[in-house]
Amino acid sequence: AVMAGKQVAIVVPTTLLARQHYASITERFEGLPVRIRQMSRLVARKDIEATKKGLADGSVDIVVGTHALLAKDMKIRDLGLLIIDEEQHFGVKHKEQLKELRADVHVLTLTATPIPRTLQLAMTGVRELSLITTAPVDRLPVRTFISPFDAVMVRETLLRELYRGGQSFYVVPRVADIGEISEFLRVQIPELKVAIAHGQMSPGELEDVMNGFYDRKYDVLLATTIIESGIDIPTANTLVVHRSNMFGLAQLYQLRGRVGRSKQRAYALFTVPARRVLTPTAEKRLKVLQSLDTLGAGFSLASHDLDIRGAGNLVGEEQSGHIKEVGFELYQAMLEEAVASLRDEGVGSEADDETWSPQINIGTSVLIPDTYIEDLQIRLSLYRRLSDLHEQEEIDAFAAEIHDRFGPPPEEVVHLLEIMAIKELCRKANVETIDAGPGGAVIGLRGGKFNNPTALLDWMTKQGTFAKMRPDMKLVVRRSWDTPGARLKGARQLMAVLANLAVQA
Repeated sequence: AVMAGKQVAIVVPTTLLARQHYASITERFEGLPVRIRQMSRLVARKDIEATKKGLADGSVDIVVGTHALLAKDMKIRDLGLLIIDEEQHFGVKHKEQLKELRADVHVLTLTATPIPRTLQLAMTGVRELSLITTAPVDRLPVRTFISPFDAVMVRETLLRELYRGGQSFYVVPRVADIGEISEFLRVQIPELKVAIAHGQMSPGELEDVMNGFYDRKYDVLLATTIIESGIDIPTANTLVVHRSNMFGLAQLYQLRGRVGRSKQRAYALFTVPARRVLTPTAEKRLKVLQSLDTLGAGFSLASHDLDIRGAGNLVGEEQSGHIKEVGFELYQAMLEEAVASLRDEGVGSEADDETWSPQINIGTSVLIPDTYIEDLQIRLSLYRRLSDLHEQEEIDAFAAEIHDRFGPPPEEVVHLLEIMAIKELCRKANVETIDAGPGGAVIGLRGGKFNNPTALLDWMTKQGTFAKMRPDMKLVVRRSWDTPGARLKGARQLMAVLANLAVQA
């Protein structure tokens, strides 16, 4: 990009990572006619002003910076490439603000643990996705242990690393916890030289501490999550996390990635408060982390995060949630249709006629719960298979298979299979939407058309006041369906009648 005459902006979440990237990029581009600058709170204001001026007049080719690059007075003359490192740390507003610097900018986002929203964008084709799954030569996976806090175990863990000539990280969730842990280390493990790092320190002080740790003047770095993103210290191969239940899944994975960056085996100890019950979500996060102890497990972990939290709002600012409100299968189908229509793929074509998906709202849960099938990949593959079933015989065979493999299905799965059967009847009757409630159903016809309007009119006449057609071409059917089960059964019978009328044409 630089050799093509464009400018490049590399945005990172922390000052320490900006400093590290700036040093490595400067080293690699040494001897080339490329001007590289850095912007973060570790940089003097005079230098920041000079960098801003250079970006505006085009004399600066590459800038590495933190949120300082998001300042309102920031102007980049000819931005060609935007690289967002550790993308999971940035909000939607931040990312969109960066892209607005220039309309036709190329954007490359880097992360080991994509936010559920980002992963969903990739899965549905809105973004392109590349996976780097090959680990560096001789790299070993980090051994992970989860345990209630035990002073003896923590002492042994840190001393073992000291005696094999390495360094350790001790991470706490809040700055307020540093005093307590610092005192614990001073009293219990006086052999260790401990340095402290957190985001409230002055830039000069923080830089001195990090330089000292890089130069191996300290044995343990006691820090907050400021070290979470991208810090590369090959000699540090033991990690202890205090009160790990207070961290998110991606945070824990990123913290574990700070160790094991050389050929030596690394160890991670995640402690939880003793004699205290964890919340179900915290327990689930820690179990997932312990199970994913292979190299390059970030994508699998992000898939679990998507399953636990949902995908968020793809056109809004929420980066998790939403899927569970509608069910994965319907959400995915609607999203794929929207993406295809925006790309003009199959609009008005025969393929579109075959693949359109009716929207059915019965007011009940339709999903495969993780209490029934724990493995996320199996659940996703079953959803995909289910969306390809079009005949009642196929749906019945699918129901028999999951009963045989996983035991009697719960109510949510029974409802899901019933919905799939109703969808096929809807396609035959050209019904686009069904909204069913205790008082009946409102049925929307696709394109406002029915294949056999005469037969439909005769049927409505026989129904009397229990069926009428609204001016917006939606059919209102009055019934008494008090429970979700009754609504499913009633909607299926109603769709069977309409499908039968449609095929008589």
